[in-house]
Amino acid sequence: MSDNKLLLAFDTCLDKTYVVLRTEDDIISSETILSNEKNYHSAYLISTIKDILRSSGKTPKDIYAIAINVGPGSFTGIRACTTVARVMAQQLNCKAIGVSSLEILSRAKNDEYIVALDARKNKTYFYDKKLYGAIELEDADLKIKGKKVITDDRLFERFQPIADEVLSYQKENFELGEILSKIAFEKLKTQDGNWAKVLPLYIQPPPVFQG
Repeated sequence: MSDNKLLLAFDTCLDKTYVVLRTEDDIISSETILSNEKNYHSAYLISTIKDILRSSGKTPKDIYAIAINVGPGSFTGIRACTTVARVMAQQLNCKAIGVSSLEILSRAKNDEYIVALDARKNKTYFYDKKLYGAIELEDADLKIKGKKVITDDRLFERFQPIADEVLSYQKENFELGEILSKIAFEKLKTQDGNWAKVLPLYIQPPPVFQG
């Protein structure tokens, strides 16, 4: 893979929007957008992509591949991410790759930590080297006892007394957009990057379908 191939990565699934423009070796531009009182952070995705391309002297036609977080996370954010990525990749005839938020967060500490995020209804989205999916909170308690875990603010206090170390990704300054883009380049070496394969990852059904 040539070092000068341009990848656009973005993530609206978690608590912030991350947009990164890079080659395999170098970060060209990286932006993080917070929600404000009037708009959820994903509302700024398109404008931020335009700004990053413009300020970097690039155009959409320069993009070799698009990488996104496909979830789990905010259902609104997952839909925004996947819709924009699929439409852009189809129109630009470029590659597209989806990466799970659980895999992204696990790489924040080089796969040394278990990832356990709040999934509501007494469940957690769980990721380690052996298990991936939604499990009961009581089962997660047993699996992280004495281990290191990356979680969110909702579960931080629950896990703190039983885990060896607990980090909330919402409090840490993880470079999640850059981690996503690095994983995407790795996956592009073995995957075809067909945009039609980039689908929302709903480990549990959206709230509208839940009983």
